[in-house]
Amino acid sequence: MLTLNLLLLTFLPLSTSVGDASPLAAAEVRHYSIEVAGIRVGSMTATRQAAVGPDVTYSLVSDVKVNFLLYHLKIYYQVINRFHNGQLLLSTVEAHTNQGDFASRAEWKGDHYDIVADQYKHHYKATETQPIRYAVTNLFFGEPPAGQARAFAEYFGDYFALSRGKAGSWQAVRDGREDEYQYANGQLVKIIKKNPLKNFIIRLLPE
Repeated sequence: MLTLNLLLLTFLPLSTSVGDASPLAAAEVRHYSIEVAGIRVGSMTATRQAAVGPDVTYSLVSDVKVNFLLYHLKIYYQVINRFHNGQLLLSTVEAHTNQGDFASRAEWKGDHYDIVADQYKHHYKATETQPIRYAVTNLFFGEPPAGQARAFAEYFGDYFALSRGKAGSWQAVRDGREDEYQYANGQLVKIIKKNPLKNFIIRLLPE
């Protein structure tokens, strides 16, 4: 049976960021379906909003409703990331579910990040001194650049290890879990979130 923890881990992280009051360039938007066992259970929208200047914001919003026989689950998930000159300044994650509300936050304090993740069955607190320049949200808007070995996982407050597989395929691994990101012509077209019960598929929808 599907669990809340499994589903929350499935809908990891995309981002939107609260930008400054400066004029905004046109947003790039990607729409995805979320499927399990061939059944559509939700939708995901990834947005990259570039400001005129050094600020770039990403957002991920996921809305999932699962109804299998007597099993009912609702998850609304949002990530908001703000980058300045290529560095993450603030990342916030909110998850609203029928099992409660959860949150994560990573904020740059001038010489370090304060990181707190208070999620369903996952509690983490840390200080990070290295600037974060690549997050899971970036994966939605092009293949990782050459040599990119990790991506900040907003939900967990730590990192996925990245490795390239066959052409157009990347693996993101953390603590025994693996996600596969598949690209075509530089565009993310499918994510396979692997788990022992049933793989989840996040599939790009045609515009």
